[in-house]
Amino acid sequence: HSVSFAYLVYSSSWLKLHQPAAFYAGLLNAQPMGFWSPHSLAQDARRHGVVVRTPDLLRSGAQATLEECASSHGGWAVRLGLSAVRSVGLEVAREIESERDVNGPYISPEDLVRRVPRLTLPQLEAMATAGLFGESFSMKRREALWSVGAAAQSRPDRLPGLALGVDAPVLPGMQPIEVAVADLWATGVAPTGHPTQFLRTRLDELGVVPADQLATTPLTKVWVAGVVTHRQRPATAQGTTFMNLEDETGLINIVVSAGCWKRFRPVARGAAALLVRGRLERVEGVVNIVAETLAPLAVAAGLSSRNFR
Repeated sequence: HSVSFAYLVYSSSWLKLHQPAAFYAGLLNAQPMGFWSPHSLAQDARRHGVVVRTPDLLRSGAQATLEECASSHGGWAVRLGLSAVRSVGLEVAREIESERDVNGPYISPEDLVRRVPRLTLPQLEAMATAGLFGESFSMKRREALWSVGAAAQSRPDRLPGLALGVDAPVLPGMQPIEVAVADLWATGVAPTGHPTQFLRTRLDELGVVPADQLATTPLTKVWVAGVVTHRQRPATAQGTTFMNLEDETGLINIVVSAGCWKRFRPVARGAAALLVRGRLERVEGVVNIVAETLAPLAVAAGLSSRNFR
């Protein structure tokens, strides 16, 4: 048992070092599994220099794939798959991919609807929100949302080109924070945006230390902030809860004693993101924050944490 785990750790470490894009693509395609969410995996990939790209109707496979990219570590980027889009699922994604491979590229949202008639309006709207029509058809997301609403009227048993209102009027573009919120809603992954990065100016004013500075800061008591990714309470921990926060620079280990949990229980248990003040511990390269104060942090879009698994 121990030998098999050691082999898995060695193999995974080798792959992450030498073929990082393939490593992350493999983990994304194995979801749901393991400890880390797709968003955390994509953020970790970005921190290691690997470019992660949003799904695209003409470039994505059903699952995550690799694309050549000179600016990505290792020369390969990860392209999220069509199945990553909310409510689409692997079966429909494979049908979209198969139809494209057999009969040629889609030329418009209406063409997609006519060739894959099982697509519903909520699925099309999720695809538009995720930016699937952006690179392929140079359509901004709000424009795509307008277009798919009209294109959904078209079906194989109707004459093509009769759907009304397919061409969108001039609509305002999305700000970076709006794009990140749209990505998180539509795919659960924001490749180029993290909820805390849009709060960094405010967090700096509060004296919050980013995750990537905790190993070197001279402070012994610190404020940290991030989205909650995990809450764990092992049976052997005598009531201590271990939490993970994630900001745009990395992950933060939080140790919450039974007494601290009791004092801040509603916030500790229910907040999607937290401000934490505590004692900084650094032991053999591992950094922990022993929490003393917990407060909710309002973010534009939260993520589902994995609790007590």
